[in-house]
Amino acid sequence: MAAVIDVHTHQVPRGWPGLGWPGAPRLRIESEREAMILLGDREFRRITDECWNPDRRLAIMDEEGVDVQVVSPTPVFFGYDRPAAQAVRVCEVFNDLALTICRGERLVPFCQVPLQDPDLACAELDRCLAAGHAGVEIGNHVGDRDLDDAGVVQFLAHCASAGAPVFVHPWDLPGGPRIERWMAQWLVGMPAETHLSVLALILGGAFDRLPRSLRLCFAHGGGSFAFWLGRFENAWHRRRDVVGVSEHPPSHYLDRFSVDSVVFDERALRLLVDTLGEDRVLLGSDFPYPLGESPVGGVIRDAGFLSETARAKLLGGNAAAFLAGPHGG
Repeated sequence: MAAVIDVHTHQVPRGWPGLGWPGAPRLRIESEREAMILLGDREFRRITDECWNPDRRLAIMDEEGVDVQVVSPTPVFFGYDRPAAQAVRVCEVFNDLALTICRGERLVPFCQVPLQDPDLACAELDRCLAAGHAGVEIGNHVGDRDLDDAGVVQFLAHCASAGAPVFVHPWDLPGGPRIERWMAQWLVGMPAETHLSVLALILGGAFDRLPRSLRLCFAHGGGSFAFWLGRFENAWHRRRDVVGVSEHPPSHYLDRFSVDSVVFDERALRLLVDTLGEDRVLLGSDFPYPLGESPVGGVIRDAGFLSETARAKLLGGNAAAFLAGPHGG
């Protein structure tokens, strides 16, 4: 049986230092198994040793039938809002510590880069690939610059040239009284941010400028992109005067990206497969955070509409291709 590969998991190194500037993320270690992520003096999220202890991760993977995890940074540590020199330091420390967590072939490290500076981002990616990272996680925007921004496109083109897969995760969500109730930043903001950035690549013409060899996977099922594809298509045809600069309608670009399976419902999973195809949906869990899927892959394993061939693709075959590339290298 092919390996079961989870492409969407996160880590926080227990050795993360306080970097000193106001508002910088830091860790308050509370016990051998618990810590609190702080933003300045504000408590952001309580975490457990599943974030940093490889033995604990591997034990849970064994319990849930996962052979391999792609282990990416926790987005709050990206540092895109910092001066580039500080962001480089953040990335260097975080990426080097990630290699102490991801030992062996079952934990596959993805790095982070100072995306606000494309030249520095390319250099850090190259350094990390040489050190043992298998790909890169990026946030879905840098301030008001989305993924069709010229600098971000420059970095994505470099990823294609280097053969590095790219995992796109929403971050830095908008706030305010209406969206800070009921975890609405996670329930509404994250899906909206994700599908906004898929649209940016399409309607902003980025896919027309980027090589087809670029391997992209969006977190959280691509947000609500699949549900609203018909709306995007209609707008592109009826209001070309204001809707984007892409050479083709949105449906033309469905083979240019993948999404993970963190949608929690068989009906939503079926829509993803129907819309993007059975080769473009990859198992993801959002491990180890509370809004992740557990047991990992349960929706895929129980989905009655999937053939056994398609199920195997979603559980691992598609992720193996995402990680290895079209030529296995």
